Amino acid sequence: MAKAAFIGTGNMGVEMAARLINAGHDLRVFNRTAAKAAPLEKAGAYVASSPADAVQGAQAIFVMVGDDAASDKVWNGETGILTAELTPDVIAIECSTLSYDWVQTLSRTVEAKGLSYLDCPVTGVPAQAAVGDLTLLIGGKTEIIEKAQTFLSPLSSSYYHFGDIGAGTAYKLIINLMGSVHIVALAEGLLAAEKAGLDMGTVVKALSTGAVANTQVKSNGPVMISGKHDENVGFSALWRLKDTDYGVKFARQMGTAPALGLESLKQFQKLVDEGYQDSSGSKVIDVMRR
Repeated sequence: MAKAAFIGTGNMGVEMAARLINAGHDLRVFNRTAAKAAPLEKAGAYVASSPADAVQGAQAIFVMVGDDAASDKVWNGETGILTAELTPDVIAIECSTLSYDWVQTLSRTVEAKGLSYLDCPVTGVPAQAAVGDLTLLIGGKTEIIEKAQTFLSPLSSSYYHFGDIGAGTAYKLIINLMGSVHIVALAEGLLAAEKAGLDMGTVVKALSTGAVANTQVKSNGPVMISGKHDENVGFSALWRLKDTDYGVKFARQMGTAPALGLESLKQFQKLVDEGYQDSSGSKVIDVMRR
């Protein structure tokens, strides 16, 4: 039985952590809101009082938090991971969607402490996490990935290795920015269909099976026409805005002109500014309708 720590047991993290327990790993967990870790405690995990407490004796450390600020706090805070006594063979697996610059800074800090670092954001939804069907987007050394397989395999049967540290995050930011553009484009198309008097159920069905069908169209189309933006929210407007912002900044760093990304950022910023940060990002159609 290998020992692991999991920091951040939100909607995705709790399912990922449960997979590690089911695989037989001895797991210690920490979440800012302790109640969210309760299901894991029932499953056999130790719920720690701090990130430093959670990583005691760990061979692998997973982190799955919301943004750069949260990542900084759990790693470098007063009771953060890096204040603990850790051995050099520990593998740090950062699964959060973070900015490109922060991943570079964090990885250097972690490696300076003697730990191995994997840049490992994921794609998928909580239901996929629950059955170990996430896609891992990895940046790091091949030998570290191989060493980490006993911890990674319960989360996914496959992964993409994009290159050195930061490469996994680069790809994640690209696809999340594209996803934001797809959502805004979908909203724009549906609004035109409304104005044309088309049957909206038929429109969404056709879009979901036609040439422009993709995950965002299939998942957000029905919600946009039903208006049920606050039911079973899988990805809130706040996190959609954050990912769009990080994606636009990354694109600019790479020397591109993300015009579509910037327009999407503008629309999601309006949505959050109007107080709908906890609603689904699909609610952007209401902002655009006005």
